[in-house]
Amino acid sequence: MTWLAAIALLAWLYLALLHGRFWQAGPVLAPARPRHAPSVAAVVPARDEAATIAQSIGSLLAQEYDGDFRVVLVDDGSEDATGDIARGLDERLTVIDGTPRPAGWAGKLWAVAQGVAASDSEWLLLTDADIVHDPAHVATLIAQAERSGADLVSEMVALNCTSAAERALIPAFVYFFQLLYPFARVNDRASRVAAAAGGTILVRRAMLERVGGIAAIRAALIDDVALAALVKRSGAAIWLGHSALARSIRPYPHAADIWRMIARSAYVQLRHSPLLLAATVLGLALLFVVPPVAALGGSWIALAAWAVMAATFLPTLRRFGLSPLRAPLLPLAGLFYMAATIGSAIDHHRGRGVVWKRRAYTERQA
Repeated sequence: MTWLAAIALLAWLYLALLHGRFWQAGPVLAPARPRHAPSVAAVVPARDEAATIAQSIGSLLAQEYDGDFRVVLVDDGSEDATGDIARGLDERLTVIDGTPRPAGWAGKLWAVAQGVAASDSEWLLLTDADIVHDPAHVATLIAQAERSGADLVSEMVALNCTSAAERALIPAFVYFFQLLYPFARVNDRASRVAAAAGGTILVRRAMLERVGGIAAIRAALIDDVALAALVKRSGAAIWLGHSALARSIRPYPHAADIWRMIARSAYVQLRHSPLLLAATVLGLALLFVVPPVAALGGSWIALAAWAVMAATFLPTLRRFGLSPLRAPLLPLAGLFYMAATIGSAIDHHRGRGVVWKRRAYTERQA
C-alpha cells in the first residue's frame, strides 16, 4: 500500500495547491445595487411544489428592485394544489399551465422554455420552486453581472442542512461540486471549465438567443452546466459563486433521499460511459479509500494524505456551521457518493433511466 499511499498524497497535494483553489471559501455575493436596472423576468418551473410554492414565489414578489421585474410560474402538470396556490398569491404573478413535453425534451426544460417565451425582459432569472430569495437578491445578481461583465451569473444556493443525513452528506455535495468545477476556473475566461448551479441562473436574453435558446439544451439532464458551457464557448464571460441571499428549502431527511438526488444525474455526468465510470471509481478509491485504510495500517504517508484531504474540507464545513471534527470523516461521504454513482449506472443499464418528479427520462444527454 505504500506506493498507493504516495500516489494519493501527491494527488491531494496537486488538488490542494494547483486545482483552482477549489476548496477555499470562494466568491460570495454581498448585497449590492446596480447602476442600471434592466428588466428582469424570473421563470419558475413547478411540479408538485404545493409545500414550498407560497414561500418561494412570495420571496420573489417581495424583491426590492428598481427596474421592471416580473415572475412567470409554469405549472408543469402538477397533481397537487401548486397552480391553485400560486394563482392566489398576487396579480403580478403570471401562471402558465404547461403543455406536455414534445419528444426529445427533458420535462423541466420544456417548462422553462414556455416561461421564457411568455416574457420579453432583457434578463432572465431561471430559478427553482424550492428556493427562497432575500429581497436584495435580484438587484445583487444584476449588480454582479454589471461588475463582472458576465452574460450568465449563477450561485450555489445555501442548501438545507438540518437532518443527520444532511449534515453528514450535503456539505460533501458542495465540496464535490467545487472539486469538479473549481469556481476560480469557471470565472476565468481563459479556462475551458464551465458550470452553473441550477437553483439560481441569471442570463441575458440576447445571449440565450445567441446560443440557440433553451432548445439548444432541450435533452440535457444536467441543464445548468450545459447552459453555462454553451455561453462560455460562445466567448462570453460567466460567473459562479456561493449565495448568501438564496437558500433551498427542499429537505433531504434521509440518506435514501440524498442517494436518489445523486443517482438521477451521476451517470449522465459520466456520459453513460462504463470506461469513465471505472476511471471515476478508481480515482475516488485512490483519493478517499487508500488514505484512511493505509493510515490505519500505520502508513505515515497515507496519514499525511488524509490530513491534507481533511484540511481542504474545513472551509466547506465552516460554511455550514459544522464542527471541524467532521473533516476526517470525508472518506465516508466519498464512499457514499461513489456507491450512488455506481447505483446510477446500474439503474441506467437496467433501463430505469432517470426518474424525478414522476417523470422517467430515457434520452441521453445532448
